[in-house]
Amino acid sequence: MTYAVQQDLVDRFGAESLAQLTDRDTGQVIDADVLGRALSDADAEIDSYLAARYGLPLASVPGILVRIAADIARYRLFADRATEAVRKRYEDAVRDLKLISAGTIVIDGAVSAALAPAERGGAVVQRSPDALFGSGTLASY
Repeated sequence: MTYAVQQDLVDRFGAESLAQLTDRDTGQVIDADVLGRALSDADAEIDSYLAARYGLPLASVPGILVRIAADIARYRLFADRATEAVRKRYEDAVRDLKLISAGTIVIDGAVSAALAPAERGGAVVQRSPDALFGSGTLASY
């Protein structure tokens, strides 16, 4: 599931800033492929937290996840050049994801993962080991 798109980042951070982060040649034009990879990485990071609590994909994307995805993608674009403000926004996003995963922050309308086993791969089956008997005595391993 995609939580944020290019326009969400443009609206939050500006086209010029994104061009400088994504266009490795001239810094003049947003490179959609570079930005798309950062957004995909953000989606994967978000899913890793949400899957503990909710069935995925979500039916709709709440605003909090758009903001979190934008902050994570931007942090990834900065790589090792992230400013303190960018790093703080990323850390806040991860904190919020941990709170969502713990159930402290609730995603309205999302289906609990406990109620959606088919979406998570099916039911869990547990088997006891087979008993080993021979000639009336317990067989040795």
